[in-house]
Amino acid sequence: MGGDFGPIVTVPAVLNSLKLHPQLNVVLFGDEEKLSAELTKYPSVASNRLRIEHAPESVLMDESPKQALRGKKKSSMRLAINALKEGQVDACVSAGNTGALMATARFVLKTIPGIDRPAILSAFPTMGGTARVLDLGANVDCTTEQLFQFAVMGSVLATAMDAIDKPRVGLLNIGEEEIKGNKQVKDAAIKLNRNPYINYIGFVEGSDIYSGKADVIVCDGFVGNIALKASEGMAKMISYYIRKAFSETWYAKLGAFFSYKALKRIGMRLDPRRYNGASLLGLKGIVIKSHGSADVYAYATAIEQALKEIELNLPKRIAERVELIMSEEAKYV
Repeated sequence: MGGDFGPIVTVPAVLNSLKLHPQLNVVLFGDEEKLSAELTKYPSVASNRLRIEHAPESVLMDESPKQALRGKKKSSMRLAINALKEGQVDACVSAGNTGALMATARFVLKTIPGIDRPAILSAFPTMGGTARVLDLGANVDCTTEQLFQFAVMGSVLATAMDAIDKPRVGLLNIGEEEIKGNKQVKDAAIKLNRNPYINYIGFVEGSDIYSGKADVIVCDGFVGNIALKASEGMAKMISYYIRKAFSETWYAKLGAFFSYKALKRIGMRLDPRRYNGASLLGLKGIVIKSHGSADVYAYATAIEQALKEIELNLPKRIAERVELIMSEEAKYV
């Protein structure tokens, strides 16, 4: 029920995913009348692998996490996460209120032992492939220990999802020099540098996010969210100027005609919809946050992310790795 568009996006996206994955079963949590009405638009693809669980409430996009957690116990978001907790489903995907989703998931599911706080992770396109960046907004202020934990979780995900044996982990900072940065970042660098289970490459700057220098980039949620939103704004600006440049004269339009295939490949590579679906790492369950403005294609991408994490049993992998790495850290306490 969440996001900018609600069922007119989530329902067709789910139906598309059901077509692609014969093993997939989906439960839609929300207003039964609205969901059923949307499903009637697609009679030819109605599936016996899809059912609706009625939720009399929904969390508004501008509601505070506290209000959603305490006052909306019968919301679609809460019932979906309860179902995940009870083992009725294997993952939860939502385009709803990010703060409410994180607060509810953390309260209901709890965190993996050794993890203080969950983090939001998403993939960024780079010149060499993708970089996994976390945290993107769940934790505004982070301790040294939490930054270290984010690095561990990001490294595990990159190994599992991207088949990288030793993912290169960098700490996002205002410079590459060791003297730069706040105390939390400097101390996190020390912890990462001495741990043999993390392939730490040092500080990286904002300009390195897209260079392919690191496979995993770690920062607090304040910095990460600004980097994410700035990137989205930059992508829109570049798209605007490209369209403008190729439409100003007949010569430019002719150039656009001959450049169509190349421009299309660039557009597909940088299309933010291909990277939709942020993981809420550190929870005892798989929760994927879709962008609120996601269209059908983008929301289906978030479902794909959930399917991959189910297949890889990501929470278990993270829990095992955290236990191993924390035992190494105990030597320095």
